[in-house]
Amino acid sequence: MSAPSSISDSIHAPFGRMLTAMVTPFKKSGEIDWPAVEKIAAHLVATGHDGIVLNGTTGEAPTTSDDEKDELIKVVRKVVGDKVKIIAGAGNNETSHSVEQAKRAAKVGADGLLVVSPYYNRPPQAGVYAHFKAMADATDLSIILYDIPKRTGVEIETDTICRLAEHPKVAALKDAKGDPAATSLVIKKSQIPVYSGDDILNLILLSVGAVGFISVCGHTVGAQLKAMLTAWFAGDSQRALEIHQQLLPVFIGTFRTQGAILSKAGLTLMGLPGGHTRLPLVDATEEQIKQLKIDLQQGGVKLI
Repeated sequence: MSAPSSISDSIHAPFGRMLTAMVTPFKKSGEIDWPAVEKIAAHLVATGHDGIVLNGTTGEAPTTSDDEKDELIKVVRKVVGDKVKIIAGAGNNETSHSVEQAKRAAKVGADGLLVVSPYYNRPPQAGVYAHFKAMADATDLSIILYDIPKRTGVEIETDTICRLAEHPKVAALKDAKGDPAATSLVIKKSQIPVYSGDDILNLILLSVGAVGFISVCGHTVGAQLKAMLTAWFAGDSQRALEIHQQLLPVFIGTFRTQGAILSKAGLTLMGLPGGHTRLPLVDATEEQIKQLKIDLQQGGVKLI
C-alpha cells in the first residue's frame, strides 16, 4: 500500500487535504458561546487544518437558525482570515430553503458549500440529482457533495455522482457511505476528488484515491491526521499506517455515542471550551467521559 509520486502529484484537492467539521459550542442556556467558537477555530488552525467546515452534522446544523449559521461564518472568518478555507454546510430536506442557505453563506464569505443529500424524504435519484444541481446553480461557490446514507436514508448512487461531477461547480465528494468498494468505483468512473468522511476509513480511502479528510476526530488529533496525510502523499505508507493504528482508539472512542457529543467532551478534556449540546442531543455522561478519557489517552492525546 503506497502512494507513488505519479499518483499523489496528479490528485487535486480543491479545498486542501485536512479539514474538520467543527462543533458549535453552546452555553448551558442554549445560546452559542461566541468566544468559544473563536478559540476552537484558532485551535484547528494551530493543528494544521487547511479548511474548517461549519454548519454541518457535527456543528448541529439542524438546531441552529439561518442567522446563527451566517454569524458562525463571519466569526470564524475573523479568526482564520484568508489562510484557511471555510466550507459552509448548506442543505436540508427542502430544496428551496437549501438554495437560500447557499446564497446566504456565499454572501457572508464562505469559500465553498457542503451539501448533504436531502434527508427524510427519500427522493428517487432523479430528485437527488435535481436537488444538487439546483444547489450547484445557486451561487458562484463550488460545492462538495455529501453522501451519508445512514443519516439521510438515501445514497447518492454512482451514476448520479458521475452525472453531477460533470457540473462545473461540483468540486468534490465527501464520502461517508462506509463502502470502500463503491468509493473506488466512483473515483475510477467520475475522477471526482473524494474526501473521507469517516475517520476510521481515512487511510483506506486514501489507498483507493481519496484526496484528504473531512474529519470529526480532527478536533482532538488534527496534527496527527495531518502527519498521516503528509506521510501518505510523500510515499511513506508504513508511517501512515503506524499513525492510523495509533489513532484507532480515538476513531472508535469518539463515536461510542454521537460524534458531536464526544468531540465536545474531548475538547473540554484538552482544556478547550467544547461547550454544551442542544436538544435533541444531550451532553456526555460522566461514564461516557471517563471512557473517552481512556480512549484519547490510548491514542496519545494530551489531556489536562
